[in-house]
Amino acid sequence: MQRRKFIASAAALASVAAAPEVFAGNNPKPFVVKAGEARFGVHTPFKGVNPNDLKISGKDTNGQLAVFEYTGHVKEGPVLHVHYDQDEIFIVVEGRYRFRVGEKEEVLEAGDTLFLPRKIPHTWIQLTDYGKLIFMVQPAGRMEEFFLRMNELKGPPSEEEFQKITMAHGMKNVGPALSLE
Repeated sequence: MQRRKFIASAAALASVAAAPEVFAGNNPKPFVVKAGEARFGVHTPFKGVNPNDLKISGKDTNGQLAVFEYTGHVKEGPVLHVHYDQDEIFIVVEGRYRFRVGEKEEVLEAGDTLFLPRKIPHTWIQLTDYGKLIFMVQPAGRMEEFFLRMNELKGPPSEEEFQKITMAHGMKNVGPALSLE
């Protein structure tokens, strides 16, 4: 093997070997979060109603990833928004959802996966009476703190207050939520 190829191969193997330590962050041990539970026992309902529970924290992954489970009975979703520094991945576990990504709309059903690169406006709406999504943000950013902050509110925020909260957490609202009509 040529020395240059050997050094490149050794460097690649070393980075892969180091990755688990970087990814595991402060919690190098496996853990289980049971169905209906949140990672640290704190539920953060979406719009005060539907469970939107943290399953894997950025604290577990050294800020690399956060995973949430949304379970809903209400046919509504978030306003059109942009994440500046995070990619998102949505996996539909149950139900049907209509996603708007940029100018395009797509209906996703159980088993479908959607990758949303950062800086692209997006939103979704639940089309069925019941639905479940697993969604991941990478890097974790401030999504956990965003959901905790929204959960602290005593009622719906004004548009101005909501924009301030989203901006403080690395996002910007850029349009309305989708409707079923």
